[in-house]
Amino acid sequence: QVQLVESGGGLVQAGGSLRLSCAASGLTFSLYIMGWFRQAPGKEREFVAAISWRGGNTYYADSVKGRFAISRDNAKNTVYLQMNSLKPEDTALYYCAAKRSGNRNEIERAETYAYWGQGTQATVSS
Repeated sequence: QVQLVESGGGLVQAGGSLRLSCAASGLTFSLYIMGWFRQAPGKEREFVAAISWRGGNTYYADSVKGRFAISRDNAKNTVYLQMNSLKPEDTALYYCAAKRSGNRNEIERAETYAYWGQGTQATVSS
């Protein structure tokens, strides 16, 4: 049974930082592309970042480029999202997701990810 468990969310002031973690089990982690998505109240789920199997390629939404960094540790079956210079508009429930394969055009498409965590809340106050 595949499980993705996010942690690290919380309340932070604008300009602050949070580091999200997602621990995976029940799958061969190094064979999966990992992504982070977020959903704010009243809005659709949106792509944040993704990382390739060995971490050689990373992808970011324009809204977080230069502020967020995705990384992974295949020995620990964990993917991270370092979020810096946080803004109130970054407030959302953050999900990690996993998929086996896909081309570059599908990286941002939530429907192409097979497994999802339950999410961790990040709230940025102004």
